[in-house]
Amino acid sequence: MKTYNELVDLFEQANDALLMVDYGLLADQVSERTLCGALMLHIYDLIRQDPSYKGYYADVEYNRNKGTIKTIRKTIRGPDEKIISINCDLILHSRGTHIEQDNLLAVEMKKSTRCTTEKNKDRERLIALTKDSFDDVWAWDGKNLPEHVCRYVLGVYYEINYRRRKILVEYYRQGQKIHSYTMPF
Repeated sequence: MKTYNELVDLFEQANDALLMVDYGLLADQVSERTLCGALMLHIYDLIRQDPSYKGYYADVEYNRNKGTIKTIRKTIRGPDEKIISINCDLILHSRGTHIEQDNLLAVEMKKSTRCTTEKNKDRERLIALTKDSFDDVWAWDGKNLPEHVCRYVLGVYYEINYRRRKILVEYYRQGQKIHSYTMPF
């Protein structure tokens, strides 16, 4: 089983590689999707070197959960409950084959110029994705995936400020923001 600290280390190594190898993408102020693709390649390179990640994949804009569309609950219960389909900018997961630990890393990336509402929706998504369950009832039985996507070990909010040449990184775990920092590029 992969731990939160192992996934933070993996993400930081991939981010370091992104900033070193693909600095030109940041200098050119490319789109979030392009940066996610570059980051995905660095994650892929790292997991291919480590046999403990066998059967895991880094995917951009992935929206499936064992063949159906990935969903999360907007609220816990009641008349205002909404089931919404989701896709993260970048995830590391087993595509449903490792039931005991399918979801490892979810990354949401935004430019700092995007509206606050969009940024907060990404943060809310990371909170939901890193919770152990949505209804506080589902218990992992080791055999079945939950109806709604959850149990990501690490969620990362990644905000690029091209004007100030800084990146804000926030780490989420079990439905909570755990740590945040800014770094220059």
